Amino acid sequence: MSSDISPPQAKPIGRQAGIASRHGLTKEQLGMGAIAKWAPVLALIVLVIAGLLASPTFLSQGNVRTLLLSSTILMILAVGQTFVISTGGIDLSIAAVAQFSGIVMGLTFAAGAPIGVSILAALAAGTAAGVLNGFIVAKGRITDFIVTLGSFSILSGLTLLISNAKPQTVNSPLLTRISTGGIGILSFMILIAIIVAILGRVLLFNTAFGTHVLAVGGNKKAADAMGISFTKVKIGVYMVSGFLAAVGGILLAARLGAAEPTAGSAYQLTSIASVVLGGVSLFGGKSNIIGPLVGAVVLTGVVNLLNITGVPVYYQPVAVGAVVILAAFLRRYEK
Repeated sequence: MSSDISPPQAKPIGRQAGIASRHGLTKEQLGMGAIAKWAPVLALIVLVIAGLLASPTFLSQGNVRTLLLSSTILMILAVGQTFVISTGGIDLSIAAVAQFSGIVMGLTFAAGAPIGVSILAALAAGTAAGVLNGFIVAKGRITDFIVTLGSFSILSGLTLLISNAKPQTVNSPLLTRISTGGIGILSFMILIAIIVAILGRVLLFNTAFGTHVLAVGGNKKAADAMGISFTKVKIGVYMVSGFLAAVGGILLAARLGAAEPTAGSAYQLTSIASVVLGGVSLFGGKSNIIGPLVGAVVLTGVVNLLNITGVPVYYQPVAVGAVVILAAFLRRYEK
């Protein structure tokens, strides 16, 4: 004889029970949510432990300095990407903007302009590209994905066209000093990344613009009802992204000693990966700055560790992709 009465289910106790009952979550889902919240820190801890076990040189001062230096450009691009993703958008053109800006600097310098003017030209080019992206997204009512994918292709082609697909050498004592100098373990480039992160956090969480960014990402209709301009916010976040992409392009040229028209292509996806790993919601409305910075260090550290241990370069994208998919999976459980 069967019974229609189901056996009582075990329930979480204490504070977890209250949270679970309000949100309809199981105890296991709450646990996964906690892991998701601390994913960047946990990933960093796992990386450090793996590095210690794999190689005694991983945490040496020289390697740590190299790792941080290698992650600086990705950190800066991740901050710019964070602003766009916080509105529920995505910038697939960020690496192309960085390349284009670097080439503009190189060509301006080659034409005889001072390095200061060349840097300003690069910043103007990147900012203009970002503003154009935001304007088309907002006024054209076209999805960010399509617009930035198209601008990625256009800017990549323009970069090759205006440079004749050749590197543009930039022999500047200023850029050399920025790329090689520093204070202790911290290079000037990492100090620039820290300044960018601080300014980015202030802009996102301590200004009306940042409030509007999170409002548009959280609920566009509610933001419209509050009188927040979707157009201004979209143009604003892409302007930030374009400006910081230009900063990244300048620093990349400083590291290489020349503006390379195809250098840094991997930043297109790793900038998004850093933001996802850092805990920023791809649907918008939930953001932070520290998480993407840690995500950038973790992704750079994974590649660094694979290089140290002699793993073939072909496996590196596989490892980075696996980290990103795992982070995206954990985001499902975060509340």
